[in-house]
Amino acid sequence: MDLQGSIAKFTLPEIFQLVAGGRKTGTLGIQKEDFIFMVYFKEGNIIYAYGPEQTYHIGQLLKELKVLTAEQLEKAIRLQSESQNSRRLGEILISQRYIDRRDLETVVKTQIEELLYSLMSWQSGSFKFYENQHPTEEEITVRLSVENVILEGLRRLDEKNMAAETLPDLDAVYTITTSESNRSKDVNMNATEWNIMALVDGHRSLKEICEISMLGHDETLVRLARLKLAGIIVKAEVKPAPRANDSLELMVNRLANLFEDYLNQKTTAAGAVNRLTTTIIEEQT
Repeated sequence: MDLQGSIAKFTLPEIFQLVAGGRKTGTLGIQKEDFIFMVYFKEGNIIYAYGPEQTYHIGQLLKELKVLTAEQLEKAIRLQSESQNSRRLGEILISQRYIDRRDLETVVKTQIEELLYSLMSWQSGSFKFYENQHPTEEEITVRLSVENVILEGLRRLDEKNMAAETLPDLDAVYTITTSESNRSKDVNMNATEWNIMALVDGHRSLKEICEISMLGHDETLVRLARLKLAGIIVKAEVKPAPRANDSLELMVNRLANLFEDYLNQKTTAAGAVNRLTTTIIEEQT
């Protein structure tokens, strides 16, 4: 079945988790109105992404890092225009010796991260995953953990509303997820997030975790929502505690089973004695 649908039904963190959890290779196309973004995956990790006006953005980032001057950027953009955009801006900047390859790798990684973080706030649009397809051959790629991308992207959102929508049931119990398909989760979490995750034990409810956390109710819920959307914690299947009547019924059933076992053993023993007696009588006769 093709992985495609509406972002209104599936959030982008959930979609990213599906691709990462299946260790898929291919391209996730994301569209909202006239804006189209492409995210490349390789075995569940993000290796590249691009969107509208990204070429100019690379130059801006290099300028902000003070690696490139405004004049150098202007000249590179002019050369690119003269080539009718057949040459990439990074290629031109290196050929002009304005930057080296390490500078370009740094800014490409930053650009991809910023683009992905901005996508986490999308509430509408559509998506489709093209398995085993990459529209372009990229000379410079990265390796980004989906969990880290989601966590950092969520840190930049209106966190209180996000937490309320993500975790509406405070009586729910969560547990820590296991790695899928032998895929290790390379997650960067700070000490506070580790401390919150340590409280998620498959027994405490979200409400109980918020009550014992040193961060306070709202901040704890925000951290838990991030962990949930990043796929690090998942709702646990909790068996309800037996009621008083149920406990009495269980006890009666258990006693009945024990009594039945006793009768079976007694019958078996009596049968053995009868067989032994019959054998002795036959031998004597």
